[in-house]
Amino acid sequence: MSYSIPSQTRIGHVHLKVSDLQRSLDFYCGLLGFELVMKYGAQAAFISAGGYHHHIGLNTWHSLGSEPAPDRYPGLYHTAILYPERKDLAAILKRLLDAQYPQITGASDHGVSEAIYLNDPDFNGVELYWDRPRGLWPTDEIGNLTMYTRRLDTDNLLAELK
Repeated sequence: MSYSIPSQTRIGHVHLKVSDLQRSLDFYCGLLGFELVMKYGAQAAFISAGGYHHHIGLNTWHSLGSEPAPDRYPGLYHTAILYPERKDLAAILKRLLDAQYPQITGASDHGVSEAIYLNDPDFNGVELYWDRPRGLWPTDEIGNLTMYTRRLDTDNLLAELK
């Protein structure tokens, strides 16, 4: 019995356990620019881009005041936030650099996408990225996808803003 998930299926939202709700809102809304849709008392908040009911849920139900989870434990590796255009990725990179955000952990060109990696205040991994058009994805001589990880040329990315 073979089953394939429908090709139009999308991941609708992520819900993160955080230790300090306001600190997380300052990061996701204040720095990254998400909109606060609603708060659920002092324990949870739902945020989005463009008025969706929520792309990210934040809660302290089981984590208020807790330390970050250890790196080598199972759990979410990162939440990936897809930007519509390369210029949008450049704009958020500039915003992070201007804010001297201390938790930028990497920047990679994967052939299919370009990505900035960072940690939120609870050390939850966050990937900010944009996808290249499918016709520009790297393939081998018979058409198989050949993704890679190379250093992202951040100067070239930031030139999008000029």
